[in-house]
Parts: sequence; structure tokens; C-alpha cells
Amino acid sequence: MSSQGNRRNETWRWLVPALIVVVAVTLAYLGANRGAQDDTRQAAPHQAAGQTEASGSSRPGEGPVKGLARRDANDPYALGKVDAPVVLVEYADYRCPFCAKFSTDTKPELIKRYVDSGVLRIEWRDMPIFGAESETAAVAARAAGKQGKFWEFHNLAYAEAPRSGHASFPKERLLELAGKIGVGDMARFEADLADPELRAGVRADAAEGHRIGVASTPTFLVNGHPLLGAQPLEEFVALIEQTRGGR
Repeated sequence: MSSQGNRRNETWRWLVPALIVVVAVTLAYLGANRGAQDDTRQAAPHQAAGQTEASGSSRPGEGPVKGLARRDANDPYALGKVDAPVVLVEYADYRCPFCAKFSTDTKPELIKRYVDSGVLRIEWRDMPIFGAESETAAVAARAAGKQGKFWEFHNLAYAEAPRSGHASFPKERLLELAGKIGVGDMARFEADLADPELRAGVRADAAEGHRIGVASTPTFLVNGHPLLGAQPLEEFVALIEQTRGGR
């Protein structure tokens, strides 16, 4: 065989494997790109929903979450007229510093402006996301509620919470709070801390939150329109005014 033929054979010996590698890489890239496009199309509705909720931190998005306002006249965890034109549903954690900020800085003004005038109803939902102490604190607030002291316990727990980091709620702290707000029967309160029905109620609230995609606290629904975080008072006012006419 001529030297030219040998060179041709040598060329094909390395060229063919190289071409196979190129083709394989190209097919893999095209497959991955197609898969990414499919994933993007499948995820798009979820991303859109997330963007809607995120945009709620400044303005409500499209597609409000309807049907979650309970409007129960006997609900001990609600403030305001049962037929108020606007219902603010709050998902929050007693160990959340931003929830504490809303409770102390914003909620009192909303009560003064809108709850007292019959425009707004506030419905509380437990959303304990910071561990076992969060859930236990929620149970304790409900235990105080069995003696007519839910909102007193709720407000004091937030009023005395740190503005950074997470509040701590060991049992002795819960008993201290109950004593401060004047819970009449402390033995009953302590027994109610172990009430499985109260704990089940807390978990039912949390399950509702998870079902609609609540991922952080505080999260609010104002007539179904999401508002995320301890936003300035003006954001709540704007959304209440926008939705009070049924919009």
C-alpha cells in the first residue's frame, strides 16, 4: 500500500471516532435543550403563580385566592364584623420577627381605620414554620382563647418578641405570658397546652396555608389578593381600598 493510502487510513482512524463524539454531544445537547423547554412549559403556571404572589408585596396580581374567608360569627381568632366588605386573612408564626412587626406597627392602625368602622375583618391563621416552639406557642394562644384571652395572649407574645431573630417559647415563657394577661385558671391553661384538639386546629390552619402555596410568614390575603411580608401600612390601605368595592 502506498504511503498516501496509509495516511488516508490513519486519517479515518481518528476522524470517525471524533465524528461519533461530535454527533453524540450534539444529540445530547438537543435532548437536554428540549427537556429544558418542556420543563419550562410545565413549570410556567407555577412560576406565574409565584410571580403573582410576589407581586402582591406591592400590588395584587391576577387570580385572587377565593373562598378562604370563614366569616364565622363565633370565630375566637377573628376581629371585626362578620359581614365586613373586606376580609384580611393572615398566615403567621409567633416566632417570626416580621409577623411581630406587623402586629405591633401596622395592625393597630388597620383596626383603628377599618375594623372599628366595619370595613375590615381580620382572620388569623396559624402558620408555624420555625419548629416545635412555633407550634406550641400557637397552641398556647388557643389555650388562652379558651378562657377568652386569645387576642391578649397573641398581642403580648408579639409585643415582647425581639425584632430580629426568633422569639423563644419554652413552657415557662408561655406560662409567664398567660399570667401577665390575667388568664384566670392557670391549671386549666397548662392542661390545655396538651389538648390534641387545639394542636389539630393549628395544624389544620398550616395545612390550608400549604395547600394554597404559603411559603413564608407573614402572608396575607386581602379579599383573596396576596400580600407578602410586613409591608408598610400604605400597601395594606391601598389594597383594602381597591378591594372594598368587590374588585
